[in-house]
Amino acid sequence: MDPDPSEPGAVDLAGLQRDFEQALLGGERKFTRIQVSERAGISSARAERMWHALGFATVPDDEIAFTDGDVEALRLVAALEDDGFIDPELESSLARKLGQTQSRLASWQSAMFLEFLGNSKLSADEAIEVAGQLLPAMERLQTYVWRRHLAAAAGRAVAGSDEVARGIRAVGFADIVSYTRLARRLSEVELGQLIERFEGTTADVVALNGGRVIKSIGDEVLFVTDTAAQGAAVALALQDAVAAAGDLPELRIGLAYGNILIRLGDVYGEVVNLAARLTSECKPGRVLADRELAAALDGHVDYRLRRLRRVSVRGYHHLVPYALQRAE
Repeated sequence: MDPDPSEPGAVDLAGLQRDFEQALLGGERKFTRIQVSERAGISSARAERMWHALGFATVPDDEIAFTDGDVEALRLVAALEDDGFIDPELESSLARKLGQTQSRLASWQSAMFLEFLGNSKLSADEAIEVAGQLLPAMERLQTYVWRRHLAAAAGRAVAGSDEVARGIRAVGFADIVSYTRLARRLSEVELGQLIERFEGTTADVVALNGGRVIKSIGDEVLFVTDTAAQGAAVALALQDAVAAAGDLPELRIGLAYGNILIRLGDVYGEVVNLAARLTSECKPGRVLADRELAAALDGHVDYRLRRLRRVSVRGYHHLVPYALQRAE
């Protein structure tokens, strides 16, 4: 039961939540689901479809749940579609990707803020004041990072080769060895620290060698590079970084090269599947490549590839892996 706000020293949790929410949403809730769609000029069915795609729960018709910001967001999406910038068939997919990305970011930021509040011992009023100062700073930082990534992506698209234009990439999976056993042995704090170090090390190495992290899934990271040589550089540099760290678990890394489908920031296709299968067959501390990547690196002065025995894996009964190493 919530404490009585009239008691000395009691914290009005409902009021604190209301103030936090108003600071974050930029205004009070004053519209129902039907009202917000009417004010945005779109059908309630379309508004609800967008709401679900963004990752939010269903709101009853009579619940006052929406703000002026929600109206403006729906108007913006409708305008982008009317101008032909967003394909109507991709509207929900775009909203889904945006919602998933922002949900992960929000979860991390809220956990960070709660930890800060717990350590700082701020009063409720002080916490609201800090939140009001922090929100604009985080918005500016996120906008800056987004613009920089957008500029980099546009630059790659303009300066890319014919192969890049046709969607040909190197795809790699880096997987922590014996992760299930580690998860059982480590405490939650220790496991969180391990994942943070793994993801941080991977992100640094991939970026330094010209690649891009597509997504992290616990014990596994998926990355892409524009060329086969960059893919090889990323994979071997990752193994070097883990070995140099000394306290990180070993990795298995699989690489494949070829045409992929790039859709809403994710990658799909047989090349992605091949990289995943090679990772499952890889020995700890090693890198396995497929036939196409080996062919692309044939004669490269920096790398040596050794053909291994065929293996049978799910979906590929005659998969030929190549062990990737640096040239002597």
